[in-house]
Amino acid sequence: MNFLHDTHIDFMKYRKVFVWVSALLLAVGIFAVFVHGDLNLGIDFAGGTQLTVKFRDEPELDRLRELVTAAGVEDVLIQRFGEPGDHEVIIKTASVSGSEEGSRGLIVGALDEAYSGPELAGAFDLNRNGREALTDLLVQLDAESLAADSDAARARYGELAAAVIDARQAEGMFIETAELDAIAGLSESARRAIKDNTELGSFAVLGSENVGPQIGSELRQKGVAAVVLSLLGMLLYIWLRFELRFGVGALVAVTHDVLITLGLFTLAGFEFNLTTIAGFLTLVGYSVNDSVVVFDRVRENLRKSRSKPLKHVMNLSLNQTLSRTVLTSGTTLLVVGSLLVAGGDVLRGFAFIITIGVVIGTYSSIYVASPFALLWEELFGREARTRRREARAT
Repeated sequence: MNFLHDTHIDFMKYRKVFVWVSALLLAVGIFAVFVHGDLNLGIDFAGGTQLTVKFRDEPELDRLRELVTAAGVEDVLIQRFGEPGDHEVIIKTASVSGSEEGSRGLIVGALDEAYSGPELAGAFDLNRNGREALTDLLVQLDAESLAADSDAARARYGELAAAVIDARQAEGMFIETAELDAIAGLSESARRAIKDNTELGSFAVLGSENVGPQIGSELRQKGVAAVVLSLLGMLLYIWLRFELRFGVGALVAVTHDVLITLGLFTLAGFEFNLTTIAGFLTLVGYSVNDSVVVFDRVRENLRKSRSKPLKHVMNLSLNQTLSRTVLTSGTTLLVVGSLLVAGGDVLRGFAFIITIGVVIGTYSSIYVASPFALLWEELFGREARTRRREARAT
């Protein structure tokens, strides 16, 4: 499909204007990240403890914050998670020196005290205990009278416990014991034993992470190094595969894309984590690929029209690749845009990076990579060397 097959747009005519536009966007991005310091570092890089907690009823964030702070946990950040009605929150705290589990125990203890009624005192909480604990309880209760064969009993009750825990994880937590009736493969005797000997707490810990400050620092350094090394690798490849002037243009463009996207990402308030690094590495590859397509056409046209100035050849090449650029970017945006809208909170930051990156990368392949390759040629290329020789001769 080639619906832009005969365009004659003078892209290079207004290149200086768009370079200033890019400079302004870069200034905003640099201010947001390095001056204002709004980068929301995730648990992977900042270190600390992160709990994802689901409640039976909608929790009050101010009350949760007071409870956790009163338990001796400092620098707590609490935010809602998931869709409205899920009653889920994320609780993030700073690292606790000398503790492997971080502040998890203090947080869960505070929630227990506030949300667990007297009926849960000493009872088995089906919303909080895992497969092994439930297996131990079923073995102890021996609802199917398998005690004569301890190995068979352990295996059988382990299967039943796994079925119950899988059903709980599918919904996050059990709201009422009637939900046990829908679990396939759970015998009536085992179901009755679980109902009679367990209670359903008002909250469940869906996920728990703890990263030490040293590990967080190492991950942060390695993440930055991965992005920087990928930029240098791209420059080296294009230098060897094409010419240095094109490598410089591509490097400036991809650095431009990363910094602007990072600034917008920061202003949007998304969490910067390992998935984010994967998004930026994907962005680097996409941006360079877009620039390489244009420069490859420039190289072909230079062979055909050696006498024509580079500015004319670049305009011709950009018009020839415009259809491909629009189609590729458009179809990519359909996919990542859908992921951004319907991908959920976990993937939303990643999808945001790719969505913004595709738009900025398409723009930069035209108005950043090509103008800077042209600028490099004007300053250090053949014509510049000729002018310097003539100036010395006179």
